[in-house]
Amino acid sequence: MWAFDAEWVPDPVSGRMLYKLPEDMPDNDVIQQMWALNGATEADPTPFLKTALCRVVSLVVLERFKRDENDIRLRLHSFPDDPDNPEKSAEPHIIRSFLGGVGKYQPQVVGFNSDNSDLKIVIQRGLANGIQAKEYCTRPEKPWQGNDYFARGQDCNIDLMEIIGGFGRTYGVSLNEIAVVCGIPGKLGTSGDDVAEMWMTGHLREIVQYNQYDAFTTYLLWLRLAHFAGLFTTQQYADEQQRVEEYLEQLINNGNSDHLILYRDEWRRLRSIRG
Repeated sequence: MWAFDAEWVPDPVSGRMLYKLPEDMPDNDVIQQMWALNGATEADPTPFLKTALCRVVSLVVLERFKRDENDIRLRLHSFPDDPDNPEKSAEPHIIRSFLGGVGKYQPQVVGFNSDNSDLKIVIQRGLANGIQAKEYCTRPEKPWQGNDYFARGQDCNIDLMEIIGGFGRTYGVSLNEIAVVCGIPGKLGTSGDDVAEMWMTGHLREIVQYNQYDAFTTYLLWLRLAHFAGLFTTQQYADEQQRVEEYLEQLINNGNSDHLILYRDEWRRLRSIRG
């Protein structure tokens, strides 16, 4: 299975095209104009833009896979894996890597509000960039004959928010809220509202790191839901959490993931409270 999360920002190329803005207008000025044309106010200077007008700048997957019943492994995939490399940081590469991987390996994909946001923007921006994703888009003639990532209710595509959340202020819940009350780290100093400013000031690496937090959180919430549903025994659930902690330690010890120390320590703190 692939627990995933995507981050996006206003796309100046799309803004110039849709709003007929000058081609020589600087990107950041275009983005400010896009917000202005979509109802920016002093209280809300960065209003929500339709996803088709935004570009995907980061997409992170935490993969769980089995070699056999006794050999279960985790693997973190970050797109881009090198934020300093313009080719790998390009939106077409990010989208092609994700959709190509899903099409090839046919994993169960798990997200939070993924049906209405993450998967939709990946498809919309795939169209905008002229990407072909034949294997991802191939649909079986009958539901039991294979994965259909466009069909709601199939086990190949799990949106945790649809299962856990509801309508209205009372029952609707954010990933941060449900994660923290379950003893799982939520937002750690950065939120989705900060991503555009981070992008405009050249902090792509920090966006990818924040995106990794959300991928781990989505995965841990999936584990807890699977335990709730009886798919893991209590001991198996404990073993699965231990596997995540060991993998975090492995990434930290490799020397390039010091930011995960914060995540690991917050997870330990929350578990000590929740019990």
